[in-house]
Amino acid sequence: MPTALFSVTDKTGLVPLVRVLQSRGFDILSTGGTAALLKAESVQVTQIAEFTESPEMLGGRVKTLHPRVFGSILGRPDEDQKELARHNLELISVVVVNLYEFDKTVANATVSEVEATESIDIGGVALVRAAAKNSEHVLVVVDPSDYDEVQSRVCNDRVDREFRRRMAAKAFRHTAAYDAGIAKYLSGDDPYPEKLTLSYTLESTLRYGENPHQSAAYYRNVASQAAFSQLHGKELSYNNIADVDTASMCVHEFENPCCAIVKHANPCGLAVGNSAFDAYERAFQCDPTSAFGGVIAFNVPLRSEEVSAILQRQFVEVLAAPGFEDDAANAARIKKNVRLLDIASYIQGSAALGVRTTSSGVLVQGQDQSSEDTSNWEVATPREPTEREWRDLVFAWRVVQHVKSNAIVFARDVATIGIGAGQMNRLLSVRIAALRMQEEGLNKDPSVMASDAFFPFRDSIDVAAEAGITAVIQPGGSIRDGEILEACVDREIAMVTTGERHFKH
Repeated sequence: MPTALFSVTDKTGLVPLVRVLQSRGFDILSTGGTAALLKAESVQVTQIAEFTESPEMLGGRVKTLHPRVFGSILGRPDEDQKELARHNLELISVVVVNLYEFDKTVANATVSEVEATESIDIGGVALVRAAAKNSEHVLVVVDPSDYDEVQSRVCNDRVDREFRRRMAAKAFRHTAAYDAGIAKYLSGDDPYPEKLTLSYTLESTLRYGENPHQSAAYYRNVASQAAFSQLHGKELSYNNIADVDTASMCVHEFENPCCAIVKHANPCGLAVGNSAFDAYERAFQCDPTSAFGGVIAFNVPLRSEEVSAILQRQFVEVLAAPGFEDDAANAARIKKNVRLLDIASYIQGSAALGVRTTSSGVLVQGQDQSSEDTSNWEVATPREPTEREWRDLVFAWRVVQHVKSNAIVFARDVATIGIGAGQMNRLLSVRIAALRMQEEGLNKDPSVMASDAFFPFRDSIDVAAEAGITAVIQPGGSIRDGEILEACVDREIAMVTTGERHFKH
């Protein structure tokens, strides 16, 4: 009779699968914990210790690591027939295994190294690899989400070579990701080992990439237990997800209600307000034209009346917030295509390293995260910023970190009023920010300016002064810092240097 071996940590859907295999004449072989569950369900099962005639050892560390088990999995019916008979081995043709949940164990900050080590699966990984290697004759299953298809194929005699090969490939991906998690844990603080193994879980395939002729998919970092939850609207696009990431990072810079409107990976308006809708209105004023068709994110939950008011005012691709109160999701149904995303857990799973592909490999770096430490900041000018200017300088400095270089942000009353992004020279970014401010009629009162990197010439200061800028924050470090300081003194502009730049390519 054919034999199926079970050894699973996640017991979801296990019993129905076992019953189907039994109905097709399979003997069931299992490790202790899995066998106990099956026996409680009145399933006839043989435990591994009975099969090997060898007890579990070392507190359960050694259960399946036995020649009788692995010979039965790796044996080939034709080529190894004589040797199988000589050793009285019965072939195992189905192996259903999932592993100790190492990632979940080490995600708990209170877990000791001893506990983490004990959660490293050895026998399970060996079973999976052995079965996958012999996929010509053995079906290996590592994911409960595949049980339905397995049951259907077993019942219809469709466990063919192509299916076994597909499941074997998935099994090797499974063990590769598992080993990558262990290696990352044991590497500790070493971010750049001699071999970098990245592991992501497929979240969804996408309609297309940046352009319709490009294929695309979204993979979630395995360290993140959840990405975002879509509550309403049509399928997300590649560009939607990229913009949601930027917008989410922007709003999570602030504790008070904040709104970011993002277009093509750059914020076109960002503000802090007394409420979510107040923040939105102030962000929208910065650049209503660019806000059309943008991605809008908040750092506080939205109410139904706020959702309705936003959707009645403008066309929105994505509305994202850490939750939607009352019947806010229903309020969005007036626009059938707008995507509503709950991003409550999205930022919690942000990776420690940033990865960017090149034509021959990847670039890896630590994330450019905001720091609360302002001890290196210096007031370079004789005039100190006023209290109001200080507040807006801190705000603008946080925002400019999320704008593509060369990046310039004009701000007033904790709201952006002009943004210059992604230009090949800094002066042009200053001019664009000033132009946007003037076109929207926001140049009536003094404002502040943030620059993500130093000013190479004084011309940017002169243009900013003509636009009404009264205080500037920038990293400093140019060989012409003296010239920049002189320009600020001439223009009666207060200048703060941070000693840290924030290029974003």
